[in-house]
Amino acid sequence: MKISTKGRYGIRLMLSLALHYDKGTLPLKSIAKEQDISEKYLEQIINPLTKSGLVKSYRGAQGGYILTRAPEDITIGEVLRILEGSLSPVDCVDHIICPNADTCVSLSIWKKMKDALDEVVDGISLADLANDYLEKSQGHEVNPRCADARQNH
Repeated sequence: MKISTKGRYGIRLMLSLALHYDKGTLPLKSIAKEQDISEKYLEQIINPLTKSGLVKSYRGAQGGYILTRAPEDITIGEVLRILEGSLSPVDCVDHIICPNADTCVSLSIWKKMKDALDEVVDGISLADLANDYLEKSQGHEVNPRCADARQNH
């Protein structure tokens, strides 16, 4: 399973909001500049996060976006499922419509893969990610998008 650009950028967007959680709203323009992501693309990503209730938007001069829950209460898995849909490696794990499901040997492999992935992403909160970022940035200039930069080369 590959996480799309939408999912990766969504995590970066949510990291920005987590890092600014106690500071009020954060304009999308600021996130776009901080993360070096097109503001237009971030608009597409923020919409499902807002509709899901993870993010709230405020209009006006002091407008912007803010997390609706504390960063420690939002998991990476929750964000990815909103942006990517199911994290199952194959469709038959979520929708067992195959007539061979009862005797399918590989189905147990796909279920174990999904369970392992769910355990990882549901065990990491935005606060964990923000703390990792802050820890790595002690005395260094850390790029919050470095993981994406490495993947794209």
